[in-house]
Amino acid sequence: VWISLSVAFIGGIVYLMHHGNEIEDYSVFKENDRNIFEVISTVYHGAIQGNGAYLIFVGIILLFLTPVFRVLLSLFSFMLEKDYLYVTITLIVILIIITSISFGFSH
Repeated sequence: VWISLSVAFIGGIVYLMHHGNEIEDYSVFKENDRNIFEVISTVYHGAIQGNGAYLIFVGIILLFLTPVFRVLLSLFSFMLEKDYLYVTITLIVILIIITSISFGFSH
């Protein structure tokens, strides 16, 4: 969580350094019907170039991935403990997460 907040904070500073004097128009929002992999690729390339808005997006993505990392770490923990019932339950949870991401973002 701290890493995601730090990345988003740095992105906010970079964004304000370049766009601090602009007035943002919130009356119109664009809708993007893009694949999740296209979005991640765009955010990645924008963050590598140092674009402040994309660095903020990276921070938000990291924040969303925090629970996923926790589930993955619990999977490895249960595997080390050889607790196969919880390994199975955790794999089902991971499958549900992957399915929801796959069907939630593809149109």
